[in-house]
Amino acid sequence: MSILRNSLKMHRRLALVAGCALMGVFAGSTLAMQPLLPSARVCPPHMVFAESLNTVSLTAARLIIEYNASSEDVGMQVFLDGAPWKEMEIFGPNRCLLFEVEGKGNLGRLGLTELFFETHEPEVANVPLPQFLAAFPAGPYRFIGTTTDGARIQGSAIFTHAIPAVPVVITPAEGSVQDPNNTLIAWEPVLNTPTVQIAEYQVIVERLDVSPKRVFSIHVPASVTSIMVPPQFLESGLEYKFEVLSIETGRNQTIHESFFYTL
Repeated sequence: MSILRNSLKMHRRLALVAGCALMGVFAGSTLAMQPLLPSARVCPPHMVFAESLNTVSLTAARLIIEYNASSEDVGMQVFLDGAPWKEMEIFGPNRCLLFEVEGKGNLGRLGLTELFFETHEPEVANVPLPQFLAAFPAGPYRFIGTTTDGARIQGSAIFTHAIPAVPVVITPAEGSVQDPNNTLIAWEPVLNTPTVQIAEYQVIVERLDVSPKRVFSIHVPASVTSIMVPPQFLESGLEYKFEVLSIETGRNQTIHESFFYTL
């Protein structure tokens, strides 16, 4: 069984190299440089997802876009959760293998459950947003793995290109001085569009001068556009970074980032 699994893995890797490798192309004696993120390619049609009777479903699977409007960078976040598994692969809508991970030794025998990671977040000046989106097409992404007892575990997530507008912060002004007992963070509501519906907002406040850093984070419904930072969290005479995130129904999010000082 292990020989068959290793053979299938090698087959997938060879298909990945043939169909998805990102490399320069020689034109005569001159190397034609490719963009930092080439458009996603269609992988070989023989890479199919056979159904299995012995299959467990992931309890959660998610891919989202995070766009930081303040620093003008963009990236992707991936999350999954499920029964203990020892290996996991992620395939794009074009059947390309994007990611694989495997627990070895005692870690593989014990099993993994949750997995979260973020991609590098290039500035849109270097990787324009249309180029980033072309590299990761919208559609269903498949998560396929093996549980610790040998069953197949799988799930799917719909990845969209619906990016919400940035929240416009009303208060506090960037670099302003706030009363730690009366610090209000407020923003203008982000309007819905035919393609983007706001589901909620998230507010994150971080104190960065201690390790581990101290973080206050709260999610509020789309009808809420202000929160009071708990005075128990803030201390006098310090700098705090804060973010307000607009989150649409597909979970893609856009960040407004700023900072303030306390009295």
